[in-house]
Amino acid sequence: MKSGDLTYIWQAGDWPTWRFDLAALAQPLADVSRAQGLLIGRLAEVGIALRDQASLSVLTEDVIKTSEIEGEQLDVASVRSSIARRLGVDIGALAPVDRHAEGVVEMVLDATANCSAPITRDRLFGWHAALFPTGHSGLARINVGGWRDDVTGPLQVVSGPLRRQRVHFEAPPADRLESETARFLAWANNASNEPPLIKAGLAHLWFVTLHPFDDGNGRIARAVGDLFLARADGSPQRFYSLSAQIQSERKAYYDVLEHTQKASLDVTDWLAWFLATLHRAVDQAQHTLDAALVKTRFWQRWAAPGSAALNERQVKLLNRLLDGFDGKLSSSKWAAIAKCSPDTALRDITDLLARGVLRKSDAGGRSTSYELDDVAK
Repeated sequence: MKSGDLTYIWQAGDWPTWRFDLAALAQPLADVSRAQGLLIGRLAEVGIALRDQASLSVLTEDVIKTSEIEGEQLDVASVRSSIARRLGVDIGALAPVDRHAEGVVEMVLDATANCSAPITRDRLFGWHAALFPTGHSGLARINVGGWRDDVTGPLQVVSGPLRRQRVHFEAPPADRLESETARFLAWANNASNEPPLIKAGLAHLWFVTLHPFDDGNGRIARAVGDLFLARADGSPQRFYSLSAQIQSERKAYYDVLEHTQKASLDVTDWLAWFLATLHRAVDQAQHTLDAALVKTRFWQRWAAPGSAALNERQVKLLNRLLDGFDGKLSSSKWAAIAKCSPDTALRDITDLLARGVLRKSDAGGRSTSYELDDVAK
C-alpha cells in the first residue's frame, strides 16, 4: 500500500456522501416489508402474554448472538433473567446476575425500548461503559466511556498470526473522531430522505466505519442498527433478531463489510446484503413465534389449576427442553443442572414419564436420554 493511496471509503474526497441504487433495492425493500407485515399481523392475533414471551425470546437471542459474533459467550439463563426483570415478564426462578451480561442487556434494551430518543455522544459513552464494567477488554485496560486516542497506533482490524497478520480495515484517525461522530449524530437525529430500512443499514455501516471506541464497536454498531429498525417498525418491542441472523452468516458479514470498506461510496451491495439478511431474520422469527406458542400451550396444560404441581427442578429442566436443549438430556445431566442427587433426578424424571410429559429418546447411546413427549406439547 503506497502512502496517499485511497484505501478505505472514509478516505474518499466526498466522504460520507453515501450513494445507492434505490431502483435496484426496491424489490428487496418490498420483500422484507411484506415479511414484517406478515409477522406483525400474526402477532396481533395472539395475546399480550404471548407477545411478551416472544419478545423475551428474541431479545435474549439478540444479546447472546451479538456477543458471540465478537467471540464472547454469555450465560443464556442470566441474560434471560436480566431481560425478564427489566420487562416485568414472569419466568419463575431467576438466574444469578452476571455483570457482563447485564451490560449488554442494558445497551440492547436502551437501543430498542428507547428508540425514539436521540442518539447522543453521552448515550454512546454509556453503552460503551456498560459493555466494559471493569475498564478492561480481556486483560487490556481500555479507554471506557470515551473515544479511542490511538496512542499505540491506528486502530486496525486484523487476523492471522503475529508477523503475518492481514489488515482487513483501518479506522479513521482519532483526531478526526469528534468531527466525524458529530456529523454522524446530526444525520442520525434529523430527518433525511432515505427509506427507514435503508437508513438502518447505513447507520450500521457508518458507525462501524468510524470504529470510535477501543473495543465494542461491532456490538454498538448493531445496537445502533437495531435502534433504527425499531424506529422503522414503529414499535420498541422486538420480534426478530438481526444479530442472530448475522451470527449464523458471520463470514459473509465480515466479507461484505471488508469489501464495502475498500470499495466506493456506492454501497448498494452492502444494502442489498443487509436487506436480504434482515428478511431471513424476520422469516426466522416466525419459527421463534412457533416455539413460543408451543411453550405457552405446554404450560397452560401442565401448570393449569387442578394439575399436580411440578417441583422447581422439573420446571427448570422442562423450560430448558422447551427452549431447545443442546445435546441429550440424561439423568446425570439433570442432576448437574438441577444441582440435586442422581436419585432425586431419577425420581423427577420417573414422575414426568408417568405423567406423559417425557419419554425415552429413540436415539441410541450408552446411557438413556429423555425428551418431551409429542403428546405433551
